Amino acid sequence: MKKISILVLVTLISASCVSPKVYKDLESKYAYLKKENRKLSDENEALLNAKNKTQNELDKLQNDYNEAVANRDKYQADYNAAKTNLANLKASYDALEKNSSASIAENSRKNRELLAQLEAKEQALAAENSRLENLKKELEERSNRVAELEHTIAAKDAAMTQLKNAISKALTDFEGKGLTVEQRDGKVYVSMENKLLFESGSWAVGTQGKKAVQQLGTVLGDNPEIAVLIEGHTDNVPYTGTSQISGNWDLSTKRATAIVNILQENQAINPENLTAAGRGEFSPIASNETTEGKAKNRRIEVILTPKLDEVTKLLNEI
Repeated sequence: MKKISILVLVTLISASCVSPKVYKDLESKYAYLKKENRKLSDENEALLNAKNKTQNELDKLQNDYNEAVANRDKYQADYNAAKTNLANLKASYDALEKNSSASIAENSRKNRELLAQLEAKEQALAAENSRLENLKKELEERSNRVAELEHTIAAKDAAMTQLKNAISKALTDFEGKGLTVEQRDGKVYVSMENKLLFESGSWAVGTQGKKAVQQLGTVLGDNPEIAVLIEGHTDNVPYTGTSQISGNWDLSTKRATAIVNILQENQAINPENLTAAGRGEFSPIASNETTEGKAKNRRIEVILTPKLDEVTKLLNEI
């Protein structure tokens, strides 16, 4: 990103003798970064949808389990009733054996039928018990995986909360100076208004702003598994400064890159985790009809996203 910033600066200074290819390259890189940011948002949404789908499957498995328990209980009741019937017939058989050979023969036939019924019910009960055990085992395995997934997601959220608190603590000196720290959708958003960082129309970070970015970098250096997206934003007032800048979009990109350059000075931050993007005036958070709204829209947003490799692996196993 530092090399891109220098290349863009040289291109703009030498605009009269350099091909538009440089600008096209920058535009392509921005589109790529924007796509990556959207991809992360889609992955987060996909993970939540997958969790809901898994929960629905778990509920269905629970219903199947409950149905199997009910069938097992019914077979058990039928078995017990048949067993009682057999005992009663055996008692009758013993009594009739002394009085009538015909009765004995009839009771013998009924006994054989009941024994056959009892054997069939025993087999059905054994099969249902086996099915019930398999369902129970599958239910337990699914429950364990869902619990592990929920635990992993909760741990990610807790880690992001801890990261937010650490950033808030590190940037306490800048409260009330156009800096806010928020946590939403599993990410941490650090927003810094331009009045804290830049002079009007400039992408050079001032002393106070550089200190804030460096203190933020100290926290990020302790969290190497966090992806960092730096977005530059402007209000809707067209840029009228020097010819080195082609417009608000260009200015927002240079400002985002300037923040990346400061963060890169921290050796503990992996450059692969850093992404710079310019959004121009196209993502306002307040109305551009008021001075206060325009001030809020002129900002740098640092969006911190956790790595989701563990969650993805668990979802693939479910």
